[in-house]
Amino acid sequence: MSSYPFHHWRRRALLLATTMLAPAVFTAAARAQQAPAPDQLPAIEVTKPGEQNVTRAKPAADEAPAPRRPAPGTVESTNVGGGSGSGTTGTGTATGTAGNGGGGRQFAGIVGSSSTVITADDIAHSPVQSLPEILAQVPGVQLQTLYGGPNGAKTAVDLRGFGAFATDNTLFLLNGRRLNDVDKAGFDLTTIPLDSIARIEITRGNSGAVLYGDNAVGGVVNIITKTGVGGPPTTMRAEAGFGSFNTRMAAVSAALNAGPWSTSFYGNGIKSDGYRVNNALDQRNAVGSVNYTTADLTAFLTVTGSDQKLGLPGGRLVDPSIGVNELQTDRRGSSTPFDYANQQTASVTAGFTKTLINGVDLIVDGGWRQRDTQSGFFGTVPTISFASTYNDAALETWSLTPRLSVKNVMLGMPSTILTGIDYYDSTFRQARGAFQGVDPFHIYNIEQQSVAGYWQHTLGLLPTTDFSYGARVQNTSVSARDRYDPNAPFAFDAQASPLDSNETQYALHVGVEHRFTDTFSVFGRAARAFRTPDVDERVASGPSFDPLTFLPIAQNFALKTQTSEDVEGGFRVRTNRFQVQTSVYLMDLENEIHFNPVLFYNVNLDPTRRYGSETSASLKVSDSVTLRGGMAITRAVFREGIWAGNDVPLVSRYTGSLGVTWNIWQNYLVFDATARAWSSRIMDNDQANTQTRIPANATADIKLSGQIDRFFWSLSVNNLFNALYYDYAIASSFTDGRFSAYPLPGRTYMVKAGATF
Repeated sequence: MSSYPFHHWRRRALLLATTMLAPAVFTAAARAQQAPAPDQLPAIEVTKPGEQNVTRAKPAADEAPAPRRPAPGTVESTNVGGGSGSGTTGTGTATGTAGNGGGGRQFAGIVGSSSTVITADDIAHSPVQSLPEILAQVPGVQLQTLYGGPNGAKTAVDLRGFGAFATDNTLFLLNGRRLNDVDKAGFDLTTIPLDSIARIEITRGNSGAVLYGDNAVGGVVNIITKTGVGGPPTTMRAEAGFGSFNTRMAAVSAALNAGPWSTSFYGNGIKSDGYRVNNALDQRNAVGSVNYTTADLTAFLTVTGSDQKLGLPGGRLVDPSIGVNELQTDRRGSSTPFDYANQQTASVTAGFTKTLINGVDLIVDGGWRQRDTQSGFFGTVPTISFASTYNDAALETWSLTPRLSVKNVMLGMPSTILTGIDYYDSTFRQARGAFQGVDPFHIYNIEQQSVAGYWQHTLGLLPTTDFSYGARVQNTSVSARDRYDPNAPFAFDAQASPLDSNETQYALHVGVEHRFTDTFSVFGRAARAFRTPDVDERVASGPSFDPLTFLPIAQNFALKTQTSEDVEGGFRVRTNRFQVQTSVYLMDLENEIHFNPVLFYNVNLDPTRRYGSETSASLKVSDSVTLRGGMAITRAVFREGIWAGNDVPLVSRYTGSLGVTWNIWQNYLVFDATARAWSSRIMDNDQANTQTRIPANATADIKLSGQIDRFFWSLSVNNLFNALYYDYAIASSFTDGRFSAYPLPGRTYMVKAGATF
């Protein structure tokens, strides 16, 4: 199914957890489950040339009450190329826009939505070592981690409670352009060097679907990279580090500026033996860009690449009925000591922004993205057998996304219109066989094209009231074919039926924000979004095996499109030292796509619901001490069908975080600390909610850092109190109390040092 390990491994875990039923069960499951699984408004700010090529809708951080000190190894306004020309610092819990009388912008973000901005300074201060863990400190964000690597490889990020299908319901953007592919792999955040990030804009809920399309159900995470625009003529930065499990890392960056031209490069590499047996990681990433900037024309070219090799250690079996508890007896061991997943990615994106007349800008960009994956699954021995599987997959995507930004005055009111067309063309090919080098028994070819038109209009009804509305109409066509070779080694299932489908869906948004005073505002919105089934879900859309005889049944690639409707409301408070944002939401979903672990295929669920609240706050105690924190209540429940009233698996009801930054001595010595806690969650595959829960837990991370002239250093200790925890486990379908868990590291450390030039 998937060309990636996360969801493959999620499903693979089920197979491992049910092997004691009978060898026939394992054999059937191995064929059914082979793919690697698992003055202010927000809405459309197409910003000034120089950033219009970066993002369509930009949540605006509250203006900080006072500039925060630069993190060690950075420069306040240039920061090795600067952040998209902005050069500003943030508060870490930026929660919206400033008050009308307080210098805030009229339009900034998606009106009525709750949003958070994480700045480059926040990332540099964070004690944690991976981008998923940084995102997890934002209220409402949860993680599912199967590998426990030092950089969070293949970690799934979940906004608003989608559990095992989080990667399909959270839309990731790089500089305003989609990163989600048409398969279940999900975008691996570790392929973006942390030092290359200028800021991360998180918009929760459905409203991002109008501007960006499907997958924006739980929310949108927009990663904005540095461009070098506006920086000094030459800037360089180098850093190296060493940590637990023989982890070694290095990162380099450089930026050049000459007249209207600028260029930047960011690269990093990491090697680690990993926490567990067969958990080694070897990864390299790079991002490079060239920019041309004048008063009425900007243009850019961005190239990225990554290479990743990762061992897949599998789960740890717990079965009280036979007295087995590998979490206690062999926590760091491996049930799959020879399984692996390799990945290579490359992308090229280019575009320009041209001012046609005053207030009217034409923005045109397009790109190409390629991802190749090779993965092997052998069980306990590396031999050709019914249980072994080798996948070789390639996914290529072309895109063209022209749009028009119109800023003017309409009926005496400030107005911003963003309208455009999105075209994406993806080709997925996967060869699946028993082993590398032998004839594959399945070759899947799936082509998907989507074309969409959208319109979003934002109006300043009053100096204190902003309103926006928008709509998207998107047509998606899919052609899927399976070439099955019954003579290939260990081929024993059936060829899937072909699929040719064409469907049109739509997304809607309406939002309003009103500022009662410079310090207090309220906001609200309503939206509709959709999610098209990905290619892996179609490949596994079965039935693939008869549940009683395990005889093969032809698959059909057919699934219904998932739709969702949500409403949200909240308020923001901002003073010179204190900021808070809180909101409540309700989301109803139809045809949510889910995996049936008994019959080994994907289905559309009975209606489900998400609801909850999210609150974030920050307090500047003094010029040297800043506190920040957040909490969320997240409910994900089945609202109809046989599981009505039950919780959706893998969603914690309660999550929270606390953090502090203390500049102890004039930037020579700085202390940062964060704590993150979460309540228990239902295991994957336990829709009945009858089995053991994944326990609640908490982690604490600390960091000491400093800078002397051009030299900087840091010492981080993660999971300070050595909590032995896991955030993913899958329950057996056949034996109560039996499950497979994926343990994560205890206390770890990382030492880094570097210099800027």
